[in-house]
Amino acid sequence: MEKLLLEDFTKYKFLSNIKYSPKGDKIAFTLHRMDLEENKYLSNIYVYDLKGKDSMKLTSNDSENSFIFKDNDTLLFPTIRDEKDKKRKEKGEDFTPFYEISLKGGEANKIFEIPLNVLDIKIIDDQNYLLLALYDINKPNLKNLSKEEKEKVLEKYKEEKDYEVLDEIPFWSNGQGFTNKKRARLYIYNIKEDELTPITDHFTNVSCFNLNKDKSQVVLIANSFIDKMKLSNDLYIYHIKEKHLEKITHEEPFSYSYADFLEDEIIFVGSNMKSYGINENPHIYLMKGNRDINMLTPTDFDYSLYNSVGSDCRYGNSTSIKVDGKYLYFVTTEYDSSFINRINRNGDIEKLTIEKGSIDGFDVFDEKIIFIGLRGLKLQELYALNNYKEKQLTNFNEWVVENKKLSTPEKINFETENGINIEGWILKPVDFDENKKYPGILDIHGGPKTVYGEVFFHEMQYWANEGYVVFFCNPRGSDGRGNEFADIRGKYGTIDYDDIMKFTDIVLEKYPFIDEDRLGVTGGSYGGFMTNWIIGHTKRFKAAASQRSISNWISKFATTDIGYFFVEDQQASTPWKDVEKLWFHSPLKYADKVVTPTLFIHSEEDYRCWLAEGLQMFTSLKYHGVESKLVLFKGENHELSRSGKPKHRVRRLKEITQWFNKHLK
Repeated sequence: MEKLLLEDFTKYKFLSNIKYSPKGDKIAFTLHRMDLEENKYLSNIYVYDLKGKDSMKLTSNDSENSFIFKDNDTLLFPTIRDEKDKKRKEKGEDFTPFYEISLKGGEANKIFEIPLNVLDIKIIDDQNYLLLALYDINKPNLKNLSKEEKEKVLEKYKEEKDYEVLDEIPFWSNGQGFTNKKRARLYIYNIKEDELTPITDHFTNVSCFNLNKDKSQVVLIANSFIDKMKLSNDLYIYHIKEKHLEKITHEEPFSYSYADFLEDEIIFVGSNMKSYGINENPHIYLMKGNRDINMLTPTDFDYSLYNSVGSDCRYGNSTSIKVDGKYLYFVTTEYDSSFINRINRNGDIEKLTIEKGSIDGFDVFDEKIIFIGLRGLKLQELYALNNYKEKQLTNFNEWVVENKKLSTPEKINFETENGINIEGWILKPVDFDENKKYPGILDIHGGPKTVYGEVFFHEMQYWANEGYVVFFCNPRGSDGRGNEFADIRGKYGTIDYDDIMKFTDIVLEKYPFIDEDRLGVTGGSYGGFMTNWIIGHTKRFKAAASQRSISNWISKFATTDIGYFFVEDQQASTPWKDVEKLWFHSPLKYADKVVTPTLFIHSEEDYRCWLAEGLQMFTSLKYHGVESKLVLFKGENHELSRSGKPKHRVRRLKEITQWFNKHLK
């Protein structure tokens, strides 16, 4: 067995976008890999034949991220392949070419082009498509212009790129850049007539849409705003033949997260946010034809309906909720794992997976389930589910568990002073020697409403291979334990800090081979906030690495993409209601108490926990004579550690490891 190396993660394969064919005899999915030399991700469509039980690479252009089935043997997907199209894109023209390819092999052929940047597409019939596309009210319409006219308009628009005019909030979004007056707009596109018919207006942002069985209606979730985006949104039905958009919102305010047709009725997911704010766990509801509402989930149903199990070994997007037949299938996070469940119109809930780990996406056909999973210390693979039993179908990443030294997480449970059970884990160094003393790294997850589990985490396994003990836990504020456990609004840095420090005490007591004089702490996002908080409240850590962090709730409020509503909700205040409360919960307040050498990792285009948060903390530590360093990644955002460019991800982990090596070894 070989040591796991820092760069090994650049050889991992990542799976996403899994879909059954219309007859259910094949599965298509996207496989992603890294090209370190070109510093990018290569994505291609694969097909798995359930009868032949083998997979085949269908595309090889390295740029196919999404697709839909046109029929059982044909895929439709957006891509830029033609050199002329590439040049048009470079000049700023908005359009999306669509290609089709046979699952039996052969060349992909371009069949139509839509004059918008398409985000999602569904088939209505042979001539009509339902699509979600990015609409910018300030961008010129190029339709029906000659080539020369287009070039003149684009050249003039290019001059405007030197300016950003802001007149609404949020005005930017992490991973998307400036979003002022840009919306995800719903359209119907007719291929024969080359005609786009907008369904929603240019101030409405659509987040979810689904067709009914006979393709006569669309149910959609949308948020309409001009000056300030609302936290609530609305539910609509669009009647295709009548060209009529009908608002059917059942309660205001309400936050809808998913809607679809269940047989002849509408099933939707959401919360009124009245008891636990924006992170409140949702319920599942059924809307009958007369618009009467039934809550299908029981009142004590208390799970988030998504996968929040952390890992740094994913790329791409996948479905985590879907209607099939008479059921709504959905993912729940429960304690340290996520599971597939289903519910019928009577409210009967059945948990379909029982194995621990992470469900990273799934699809359903006639009650048969296929999913992408993280199981044990294995990286992503495809699995088939049959009567609660899982069968692994692929072996893209099997070489990792077969050839590399890995450390198995050991669970540590403890109780808080209030008798609340907290889950934690420890990774011993590989080739562990009980007679040696080892440095330790406390790793804190983001969120805070996410969880650590027992799945593969590259950075932790790499540190275990480098001779570190790695320990981590799910303190109060984490997901998987219900609303009350996750609710730390107005309490950041108090009960969560107590849980993490008690966990550290227990780890040091239970595992005397950890050198308490050589402890490091790190984390990103909320974990970065907590790292900043910890170094201002204790001297026990000899080194810290704060990533994409929060240091000042007052400055975060009016500068980040979610700041104006996240800060008010999570800190229970605004700069005008109680500025002292925001300052009390800000790590920057305690920066003059810090003695811990600290590395700050930030991305230039992180608009979630933006650069100014790291700069303030870095400057303050330097001002007070504390050894510190800030490494800024240009062209990256909040997702640096999860989907940043390959070379940047290598550099990030190298910087953190070298910092810990310098101070802990």
